[in-house]
Amino acid sequence: QVQLVESGGGLVQPGGSLRLSCAASGFTFSRYSMSWYRQAPGKERELVAGISNIGGRTNYGESVKGRFTISRDNAKNTVYLQMNSLKVEDTAVYYCQAVRYSDQGVVSEYWGQGTQVTVSS
Repeated sequence: QVQLVESGGGLVQPGGSLRLSCAASGFTFSRYSMSWYRQAPGKERELVAGISNIGGRTNYGESVKGRFTISRDNAKNTVYLQMNSLKVEDTAVYYCQAVRYSDQGVVSEYWGQGTQVTVSS
């Protein structure tokens, strides 16, 4: 059974930090690229950060560049999102995504249930 379980969300003041974790099970984690997305109320889901299957490449949404860092530990089947200098506009539900690609495109894709991040004073 495939599972992606996010944790680490919560309430934080502007300027604060949080580290999200996403623990994966039920599939070969090292074969999958991992990403964090977020969705705020009334807005579309947007990419926050992504990391390749062996961690050699990362990419970030423009709004989080320089503040957020994505990393992974393939030995622990876990991907992380370190969020620093948090802003009120970072408030959203954060989702973990796993994607496996082939030459033909997406082979399989999984999503977690999400974790709420609220940035407020």
